[in-house]
This record gives sequence, C-alpha cells and structure tokens, in this order.
Amino acid sequence: MINIAIVGATGMVGQSFIKVLEEYDLAIKDIVFLASERSAGKSVTFKGKTYLIETLTDRSFDRPLDYALFSAGGEVSKQYAPIAASKDVIVIDNSSAWRMDPKVPLVVPEINPEDAFSHQGIIANPNCSTIQSVLPLNALKSLSIKRVVYSTYQAVSGSGYKGISDLNRNLNGEASIFYPKQILHNVIPQIDVFLPNGSTKEEEKMVNETRKILHSPLMPVTATCVRVPVFNGHSVSINVEFDHPFTMDDVFSKLKAQKGLRIFEQDFPTALEVSGQDLTYVSRIRRDESVPHGLNLWCVADNIRKGAASNAIQIMQVLMGEFNGQ
Repeated sequence: MINIAIVGATGMVGQSFIKVLEEYDLAIKDIVFLASERSAGKSVTFKGKTYLIETLTDRSFDRPLDYALFSAGGEVSKQYAPIAASKDVIVIDNSSAWRMDPKVPLVVPEINPEDAFSHQGIIANPNCSTIQSVLPLNALKSLSIKRVVYSTYQAVSGSGYKGISDLNRNLNGEASIFYPKQILHNVIPQIDVFLPNGSTKEEEKMVNETRKILHSPLMPVTATCVRVPVFNGHSVSINVEFDHPFTMDDVFSKLKAQKGLRIFEQDFPTALEVSGQDLTYVSRIRRDESVPHGLNLWCVADNIRKGAASNAIQIMQVLMGEFNGQ
C-alpha cells in the first residue's frame, strides 16, 4: 500500500492522473490532492470518494508519502520538488524543469526502466511528443541510426485547458487568446518560445530528450513542431536514416517486438482513434528512397495519457516492481 500526492490536481494532466490511477487500480492507502491557492477548497472524486484540494505549501509533504506526481508547471516543480524529495518522497515530474539535469533520470518505462532507480529523489517525465517518438526509434536503434528528422502535428490539449479553450473560441467565431494566431482551420509552426537559433523550445526538447533517453548524446536529430486544430492526440512523422542497409522484414520484426507499440502494415490509425489509450501506434512504414538507407514512419498517441499521465504512473509502477509493459 502506497501514499501518493498529486500536485496540480485541477489541471488537464492532474485530472488524467486521477483517471489513470483509478483504471490501473494500484494499492493506494492514502492520496492527497494539491494545487494553487485559487483551487484550494474545490473537491475531486477518486474511486467514489470525495477529497478536498489543499493549497500547495512548503509543509505539504510533512506527512507519510511515498510518491508525488507533479504537473503544475516548471516553476512550481523547481520550488517544491526538492522540498518533497528532502522528505523522502519520490517525485515524478511532468514539467521540463528537471529533464536535462544530469542527476535526474528521464524515463520511458518500455525503454530505460533501469534509469529510474538511479534517482536522487526526482525523476523526470519526458515531453509528450518525445515519449511516443522514441519508442519506435528504440526498437530500430540496433540498425545503427545515422539521423532522425521529426515533423510533429500536435493537438491543442498539449497546451492544457488554454489550448482547448482557444480552439473552442475559434469554433464560436471568437479570436484566440492563448495562441498567437487562430488555430481553427490553421496550423501554427510555433510550440513554446523561439530560441536564438530559430528553433522553438519544443523542438529543442525533442532533440535533447531523444538523445538522453536513448543514451545517444551525439545522435543527429532535428525537429519541426507544429500545433494543429485537433483536440487530443499527437501525430509525428519520423524520418530515419541508417548507416547500413536494412530489410523491411527486419524493420517490422524489431518494431513488433518493442513493448508499448502497436504496428499497422496496411491500415493507419489516427489521433482521433487512439485518444484514451496508452499504446503508441505506428503505421505508414516504408522506405525513404531519397537516401540510401532511409525509412519513414507515422506515429500517433494520446498526448495526455502516454504523453504525460500514464507514462508518469508507469514510472511509479517500475519502482514498485509492477510494470510489465504492453
């Protein structure tokens, strides 16, 4: 029996934490819900029982807790995750605050579960688009990857309630408030802020996190990340170039052996169809004949579940010895 805190309980990922924990039916003795002062006093329901949300403070972890699932933004994580860790609470953080810290493991359970055990109190959950993308890459890593090109088509739920609200505003004929341009009937080639080199922070995340998760610090990776008018589910076009010749039979065999993936040789699942699921789906698997040893993949997943809440809870299952993959 474990005791858990959910930090950011009223947010989109926080709500998904609750849903996934109910579905996984882990042996939870006690659970506490924490959020900002403006959410304090609101109630949430977990397994048929109503809980009041508490204000997150420096004293919130002065109680018997085994794990804290954080999804309240980077600044909150920077401030409170070390406090929780100092009280022997294992933090699994969904923000970008700790992902590239060399002392903090960045984990996708189907790929590098052993990294989770090297934690010093904090474990980072990768970026949503990165999680689904590295699963097929990990399957193909033994073929000697030369270069990776990501092109993403990311749902507005990746921006939380603000993104969904903007798409709904546009549907009602109103202007966007959160996004820099209208998202309805449009695509926006900017996710997060622009960096001095012209890339966005989201693109930089995909590059750096891919290298860290796959333990390939010099792997050539580039990304273009685009927001699309889809409510939920990220899609990623992945172009992979290998150092050596390969057979398509070998590609399919390796992809099918990868935990967490479901492979389609004929049909192609869409973001709409995979919403609410924890698997990552790969289709449109074909040679890229513009280079000697190239491959194209189409990858879709639920960005709020596998891209955030479910992956974090699966990390917790790894530490509990209860994760077997799918």
